Amino acid sequence: MHRQEFPLLSPSIGSQKTLVAFCYGPENAERKVYIQASLHAEELPGMLVAHHLKTLLAQAHTDGRLQARVVLVPVANPMGLAQRAYHHAQGRFELDTAENFNRHYPDLAAAVYPMVRNQLGQDPQHNTARIRQATAQWLAHWAPTTELESLRKTLLSLAHDADWVLDLHCDCESVMHLYCEVPCWPAFEPLAARLGCQAVLLAQDSGGGPFDERLSGQWWQLQAMAQRDGIACTIAQGCASTTVELRGEADVSHRWAAHDARAIVDYLVDIGALRADPLAHPALPPVACRPTPLAGSQTLSSPVPGVLVFVRELGEIIAVGDVVAEVIDPTTDTSRVHAVRAEVAGVFYARVNERYVHAGGEVGKIAGSQPFRSGPLLGA
Repeated sequence: MHRQEFPLLSPSIGSQKTLVAFCYGPENAERKVYIQASLHAEELPGMLVAHHLKTLLAQAHTDGRLQARVVLVPVANPMGLAQRAYHHAQGRFELDTAENFNRHYPDLAAAVYPMVRNQLGQDPQHNTARIRQATAQWLAHWAPTTELESLRKTLLSLAHDADWVLDLHCDCESVMHLYCEVPCWPAFEPLAARLGCQAVLLAQDSGGGPFDERLSGQWWQLQAMAQRDGIACTIAQGCASTTVELRGEADVSHRWAAHDARAIVDYLVDIGALRADPLAHPALPPVACRPTPLAGSQTLSSPVPGVLVFVRELGEIIAVGDVVAEVIDPTTDTSRVHAVRAEVAGVFYARVNERYVHAGGEVGKIAGSQPFRSGPLLGA
C-alpha cells in the first residue's frame, strides 16, 4: 500500500488543501480500478465505505491477491468539505463560482481527438494505449488557474487510465441505485447485483460534463468522431465508469458501510482485479431490478408550498396516478390538501430530506421504463 498527497492550487495566502490517494496492488499491473468517495462533499456514506475498503484492500495487498492496480481516494473533495454556512454543509456547489463539483469536467474526447485521429487503426489495444497516452499528455499540459480546476485536473489525472471507475455518492434519501452510460452497463451488472441496487438509470451522455461520464464517454465519443470522419478503426470501451448512490445522506453506519465495502471487493473478484478468497467469496446473486432509462425518470414536484408528508415509502413500485406525497398548508381549510401524484410507473427510488417544500420544489424521483425527457438529464 502506498499513500500519496496531491496539493491543490492555493486560492488565498495561508490556505492549502490536499487530496489524498491510497494505492494498492502491483504498480505495473495491466489493469486499473479507480474508486473515489464524496465528490459532493456533504454525501458522507462513501467516506465510511472507503474507510472499510482500506482494511479489505490492505489485506488483499499484503496477501498478494490483487491482480490490478487499485487507487482509492476516500475524500474526493476537500474544498467542499471545508465549506459550511449557518451550521450546514455546503459541499455540492463551490461557493465562489456556484458550480456543481460534479459538473463541467473537460471534454476529454474533444481534447485528444486531434492528437490521435491520424494514429488510429484496427488494433483496439494499440488505440487504447495511444488514447491513454494522449490523454495523459493533455492533462499534464493543462495549467489550472483556480483551486476548483486543480481539483478536477488531479482527479482526472488519477483516474483517466483506469479500466473501471466507481464514483461513490448518495442522494438525500434513497434506496441503493446507480447511474451509468449504456456501454458501461454490462461491466457493472455484477456490481448492481452485489450492492442490491433497486434502480439502475442508464443514459448515453446525460449532459453537464460529470466526472464519471467524461471518463467513459471519451471512448464511444472518439469512435463516433472517427466514423464521422471516415476513419476505419476499432476503439474499445477503454473505461467503464459509474456513479453509485449509497442510499441517503443519513445512512452512515458501520453496518451499511461494511456491507457495501464487501460488495465492492467481491465485485473486484468478479472482474478479475482480485484473486478470490475461496472461503469468503459468495456466489453472484441475481440483479434485483431491471435497468431503466434516465430519460424515463420522473422528478416529482409540488406547485404549491407547504408541509411535505410522504404516503409511499422508498423502494415501492408506484403506478401512474398514485399519490406519493401530500402538501399541506396549515393556514388554510383542512380539506385543502394537495396530492403529489405519479405520472410514470416505476420504483420510487429517491426523495428530498426536508419536509417543507416551496412552490415548484422537488419532492422525489420515480424510475420509469419509458423515456420521455431530452436534453440535460441531471439535476442541479
